[in-house]
Formats: sequence, C-alpha cells, structure tokens
Amino acid sequence: MPMQEGFRDQRLTVVPRRVLTEAQARPVTRRLLVTDCGYYPAAADHLMSRPDGTGETIVIVCASGTGWADVEGVRHYVGPSAALVIPRGAAHSYGASADAPWTIWWCHLRGGDVPELVEEIGVSAARPVIPIRRLDRAIALLDEIVTILERDHSPASLMGAAGAAWKLLTQIVVDRAMPAPGDPLQRAMAYLAERLDSNVRVADLAALVGVSPSHLTALFRRATGGGVLAHHTALRMAQARNLLDTTDATVAGIAREVGYTDPFYFSRHFKRLHEASPTEYRNRAKG
Repeated sequence: MPMQEGFRDQRLTVVPRRVLTEAQARPVTRRLLVTDCGYYPAAADHLMSRPDGTGETIVIVCASGTGWADVEGVRHYVGPSAALVIPRGAAHSYGASADAPWTIWWCHLRGGDVPELVEEIGVSAARPVIPIRRLDRAIALLDEIVTILERDHSPASLMGAAGAAWKLLTQIVVDRAMPAPGDPLQRAMAYLAERLDSNVRVADLAALVGVSPSHLTALFRRATGGGVLAHHTALRMAQARNLLDTTDATVAGIAREVGYTDPFYFSRHFKRLHEASPTEYRNRAKG
C-alpha cells in the first residue's frame, strides 16, 4: 500500500480502532461515524493505493489544484471544487497531479446510513467525482470535523463529528438538487416566485427559459419532487400561510393576493392541503 504523507501544515487524526468498536455500538454513531479525517495542503507526491478497497466510504474534497483517482480500474480526473467519493469496498488508488498538486480535505465514514446518503448524492464506483457548488460550506464542515477530532475522541466528540459529516453529505445532496444561478430551472423558479398572484402556463414558462415543457417538468420533479404547477401552488400557499400568520387581512383579500379570484375555491384548496380552513389555521396556536 504505497503512500506518501507528511505535508507542510497538514492536519490528520485517526480514531483508535477500539474507540470505533465502542462507538459502533452506540445509538447515534452506529449510523454515521467518522473514522479518519485530515487536511493536506499542496500535497505534492501524495499517493494512496488500496487494491482491495477499505471498510469505509472515503470523501475527498479538492479545494485547489488537481488530482486523479482510479476506482475499479477506471481513471477519473479530480479538479478544484470537486468531491471524490469512493464507496466502501471499491478497489482504488488516488493521488496529486505532478504539475498542480491538490489541496484536499478528507474523511472516512462508516455506519448504517452512509450507503443511503451516498446514493442520494448520486455517486458510485463508476461515477465517483461530482462538482461542489458551495466549496466554502464543504470546507467549513470538514474543518469542523477535523477540529473536533483533533481535540479528543470522546463519545460527545464522535457524535459532533458525525453531525458535521451528516451536514456535509446532505448539503451536497441539496446543492446538487437545486439549480445553479442563471440556469433554466433557477430562472423558472424565480419567475414563479415573482408571480404568486397569477396563473402561469407550463408551455409559456418553458419557452421563456429556453427548454421544452417536458424537460422543464423533469427538472422540477428532480429538484422538488413535483411538477411546475405543484411548485407554484406550494409557493402561493406558503405566502398565504405567511399572510394568515402576520396580518389581519381577510381570507378573500389573501386569496386575491395569491392569485385566487374565488375565495371559496381558495379555502377549499387550502383545506385540502392543510387539513384546516384558512380561519382554522390562523386560529391555531403556533410556536
């Protein structure tokens, strides 16, 4: 297992195996557990090879520079603002490029929830590299993981590191689901948010953002779990709830503000979604 380490200003912590065994028997850390983590700046000659894989899922975030990874015999390029996620058991090797060695933050993860989180991210042994949209957030969370485990490996620290790792993985999922600034989905969502008081046709919106209606519908389903009109309705109902909670406006007035000319239809629709009429919702104790 060739390995080159010892980088200037590096940070590295490895949780003792005995501690890991105990942590895997506890309620929270048996679901997600950070076993190793670190930071390698400008890691010239960095090389790691595990032909038989490892028992943990490996997450490497490249902050700058470049590197490479061979996963199950296929080579992948890893550039800045990208994550390399190697599933548990996958044969692999990886390292820094010679001309622009990468700066990486990394962690190894175990636990029953890890495979599901990796699946939600959308990576696999065949597709292990994904872009990181908010590199600053990812680095902050990895820094938190490293800082916690540098302090000690107590049950509380292991739980704190697990929480930051959970946030890291779920943040990657959310960032990948939501649109990038300026892309068709983002422009369509912004258009809908600005037109809560009127109806919008899917075909017109698709033409406005330059995609087909079917493609726009697919984009919305991937990001929100529902279609274009379902998202628009959700925005309108969110505004209706806000007005019910923060103003004395009449139900008829709120209906008009969120695009319903018939207050009775608005009330029926609101009740179907919330299992309470607008008035019943307003009178509920909240907070």
